[in-house]
Amino acid sequence: MSIVGRILAILIGYCFGMVLMGYLIGKSKNIDLTKVGSGNVGSTNTMRNLGVTAGLITLAWDCLKCVVACFFVWLIFGIFVENVNIYMVYAGLGVVLGHDFPCYMHFKGGKGVASTLGFIIALFPMGLPIPAGIFIALVALTRYVSLGSIIGELSFAIEIIVAAALGLLSEKYPGGQLKEVVIICCLVSALSIALHHANIKRLLSGTENKFSFHPETRA
Repeated sequence: MSIVGRILAILIGYCFGMVLMGYLIGKSKNIDLTKVGSGNVGSTNTMRNLGVTAGLITLAWDCLKCVVACFFVWLIFGIFVENVNIYMVYAGLGVVLGHDFPCYMHFKGGKGVASTLGFIIALFPMGLPIPAGIFIALVALTRYVSLGSIIGELSFAIEIIVAAALGLLSEKYPGGQLKEVVIICCLVSALSIALHHANIKRLLSGTENKFSFHPETRA
């Protein structure tokens, strides 16, 4: 079940990841989030254009869907395999891919920040304080959500590499599984950072939008 199981886990995660709450809430209000604000379907653009409540609901679901997908894989795969942890990691990867590249939206979705948060909560909860703390501190100081997201994602990748080097993950992911886990975690972080390429350009040019709880005014 090794290779097939990994593929199935990714596909299960992908299906959960494709459920984009911000986009669905926007459609219910006759607003296409891909055509307003930053054009992103994540919680930040949802909050800016649909209000705080819609933004918080989107944030909660974008985190929760990774937890749900991992639990689903644990529940089903646990019947057939002894160590289900590696398959849960692949499910988490699938969620991030589904969120970032949903097939029904021409593979243009979110940037995976909240989904990565859910990935950490579901799979590496002990590693949450550092990236979460960095994100909160940077957003509080600069009001740039993108900057907090980018540095937070980078810190998670570094944290996983250090934890693996210190042997803190060896028991949970024995043998070659540990290398897979490190690669997947770094991929998840790198993908989110890469999808912030436009934000990085605006940060460097000083034109990036700052965070606000007030919805943007549309003509």
